[in-house]
Amino acid sequence: MSGAAIGPAARLVARRLLAAVPVLAAVTFGVFALAAASPFDPVQQYAGAAGLSASQETLDQLRANLDLDAPFPQRWWEWLTSAARGDLGDSTSLRQPVAQAIGERLGWSVLLCAAGFCFAVTAGTALGVAAARRRGGLLDRIVTPLAYTLEAAPPFWIGLLGIWLFAIRLGVLPAGGLTDAGSDVVTAGALLHHLVLPALVLGLSQVPWFLLYVRQGVGDALEEDAVRGARARGLAERTVLLRHALRSGLLPLLTLLGSRVPELITGALLVETVFSWPGIASATVEAATATDFPLLAALTTLATVAVLAGNLLSDLLYGLADPRVALEEM
Repeated sequence: MSGAAIGPAARLVARRLLAAVPVLAAVTFGVFALAAASPFDPVQQYAGAAGLSASQETLDQLRANLDLDAPFPQRWWEWLTSAARGDLGDSTSLRQPVAQAIGERLGWSVLLCAAGFCFAVTAGTALGVAAARRRGGLLDRIVTPLAYTLEAAPPFWIGLLGIWLFAIRLGVLPAGGLTDAGSDVVTAGALLHHLVLPALVLGLSQVPWFLLYVRQGVGDALEEDAVRGARARGLAERTVLLRHALRSGLLPLLTLLGSRVPELITGALLVETVFSWPGIASATVEAATATDFPLLAALTTLATVAVLAGNLLSDLLYGLADPRVALEEM
């Protein structure tokens, strides 16, 4: 990055960080409001079967012990001020500190998302470029309708289809989990073996967007006057594609990287559930059904931060790749 670009980029990051503060506050407030309006009683969820026979006095005392008898705006403010000091509170559903609950699961979710996202970007870009080179050709007629079909397919359906094909019919990949049957030890080989199918499913759910964007961008770039001029000068088709068409044709891909983060997170939650992957999906479901205010707020904040960071990264990459874009105006 050149010195001239560091200043505008730093100012853009500072503006986005300032804008993120009210956004995160509003998101967490909405989580507490929705949880308070939920028909589920967090005290009953916490007590479990014992709560069915417990007296109202006992339930009221438990509610006071869990600090659930205060109005939700007060609970939200107390959680927000504690979170600002680094204390995310305790999870009533998982019976452990929220930071510990997230820390134990976040790494597995990040691994799955990273593997699936890398596959989606690589496969989508390669197929998109190949289809754009010969629009209307055999490959284009195959991958484009397939991309639209996958675009409409929910990740859990793709996951169930993958389990049926690769785990049940072919028996070449495990159906879920992290370890082989009869083993509790997570080894590198077992981890990679169990990661392939969920990462492939998550990646396939994202491939259509990259494929179609790249196909359209590179296809339009190949029709530009500059590219036609390069061909007229006798440059090889490979040189025309790599040095001229891809430079402008892949710019829309940079904006897509950040915009796919929300659906990537949603797809990861569904894929983790289907494949019993030990990420944050189980914690999210548990927190939602048990109206676990601290855990719900922390997970929602984490997802919001990921979305904001993805959008910021896309804008930075686009501004640095295209000198016509002014970072100060973003």
